[in-house]
Amino acid sequence: MAVKVLIKRKVVDKKAPELEALLRKMRAMTLNQKGYISGETFTRLDEPGVSMVISSWQSLDDWRAWTLSKERVEVQEQIDKLLGAPTQYEVFENA
Repeated sequence: MAVKVLIKRKVVDKKAPELEALLRKMRAMTLNQKGYISGETFTRLDEPGVSMVISSWQSLDDWRAWTLSKERVEVQEQIDKLLGAPTQYEVFENA
C-alpha cells in the first residue's frame, strides 16, 4: 500500500542556501530509488525557515530501505547538523 511521508525541517535564514543545496542533492538521489513515486516541497508562509516535504512511496518497505541506505544517511546527517536538530518524520497510509 502506498505511503506518504511528511518531512519537516526548520533552518535559520543564513543557512537556508546550504540547506537548499543538500535538499536538491537528496531529491536527485531519491529519484532513482525503488518505490519512489513523487515529492513536493512546501515552505510555511507564517514561519520563515520552516519547510515540509511530502514524499510518496509505493510501500513502507520501500521508504524504510531508502531511509537506511548509506547514501541517504550521509546526506541526512549533514542536513541535521546544519539544522542543529533532527529532521521530523511522519508516515501515513491511505485509510
